[in-house]
Amino acid sequence: MKEILGKKAGSKSIKARLVRNFMIVIFISVIAFEALLIYFTRYYFYSNVEGILTNQIKISADFYSKYFSNVSLEDNVLDNVDVFWSQTSAEVQIIAPSGKVLMDSIGFIPDGKLETSDVLTALSGTKGVWLGKSEYDGKVMAISYPLKSGNELVGALRFITSLGEIDKTINKIYIIFISIGITAILAAGLVSVILARGIVLPLKAVTKAAEKMAKGNLKTRIDTGREDEIGILAGTLNYMAEEILKKEQFKNEFISSISHELRTPLTSIKGWVITLNTDELQDRNILKDGLKIIENESERLTAMVEELLDFSRLASGKIKLSTGVEDASKIVRYIEKYMAPRAEREGLQFIVECSQEPLLAKLDKDRIKQVLINLLDNAFKFTPAGGRVMLRAFSKEGWIILCVTDNGTGIDEVDLPRVREKFYKGKNIKSHTGIGLSICDEIVKLHDGELKIESKLNEGTCISVKLPIEEAIEGVE
Repeated sequence: MKEILGKKAGSKSIKARLVRNFMIVIFISVIAFEALLIYFTRYYFYSNVEGILTNQIKISADFYSKYFSNVSLEDNVLDNVDVFWSQTSAEVQIIAPSGKVLMDSIGFIPDGKLETSDVLTALSGTKGVWLGKSEYDGKVMAISYPLKSGNELVGALRFITSLGEIDKTINKIYIIFISIGITAILAAGLVSVILARGIVLPLKAVTKAAEKMAKGNLKTRIDTGREDEIGILAGTLNYMAEEILKKEQFKNEFISSISHELRTPLTSIKGWVITLNTDELQDRNILKDGLKIIENESERLTAMVEELLDFSRLASGKIKLSTGVEDASKIVRYIEKYMAPRAEREGLQFIVECSQEPLLAKLDKDRIKQVLINLLDNAFKFTPAGGRVMLRAFSKEGWIILCVTDNGTGIDEVDLPRVREKFYKGKNIKSHTGIGLSICDEIVKLHDGELKIESKLNEGTCISVKLPIEEAIEGVE
């Protein structure tokens, strides 16, 4: 634990990871956006050049078809060559159907045939576009268009323009885009650090407070001033510390209480043992009374120890139910006989109402007896002489209901939500250990049941135990 608390946050800290993840996302986003901008910028400029050349070459080709197609292409080259380049400032080439260049506006006529993709496309009857490098002008764009005399293909017209200046313009725009991208990444990195710091600082405060709590300072409280997940975490840790403090207080009160409860019968037993151990004792009545008190106090000690052992076994999950198909009405009749003498001694009206039909369920009968005895014991304690305690047993909607009702002192509203908590005794609780109801609740839960408590101060209490009825129970008399 000390090693864990002493570790320093490094490259694996949340702040570093947040900044790194933010930067990765931002870097990828900026690069992707820059790539799209660069692509569309190049596409825009090249499309414009292509569009201009296409319009120009179409005008020249249409003009030739209308006015000069009655003369052979070779004769037009000799007599009317200016018709072909009057529409453009680009380099103009006139190509024969064989692919041979008949004329070039700058005087550069290559040897052999032209077999670039644009020329081949134009000689097949449609417009062709070609990007490449020329021997004398660097990177160029060439547009070729078919020349026709009626429906007959007589050659191709080719316009060529340099892309050098356009590429320079595009490169300048690229530099601007890249500069903006780098600036955006740096700014986003700074914002990421600030955002990560805003997340990490409250977490550090929570961590420091949690370390103090782990070292035993449970009075430490966290105030992040936030209402997000970190604020919820801080609130949860504060609540946890408060609950641990309360449990510690309950535990200390329990130890103090149980020590006192154990000391009282032990003191009584020791006193009577000393008295009975004297040689001068001759009165058999005193001897009989002393032995009876020792017996009663021993039983009281045994009951407290058994209760503590039950609690310990339940808390550690070591209790295993010994269940079988039982008739809950028989258990209730047994409890009636068991508790009736005590009710009579304490001047209480003890009423039992039980269904005449069998109440069959899969139960551990000894544990259910323990629950009912504990609940009735509490009812007897909190009901003054002349009061009424009622035990009812009936079935309803697939459940067996065992209900203990009294008209005693009741439970304060403040104590009611917590009377089932371990070690909680409340202001009016006379329980020796404060774990009786907690044990009952655990036993009922082991039966997949539910224990419900309703009470009003100075009016009485009703505790209901709901146990599920097993389906298709057979073979029980």
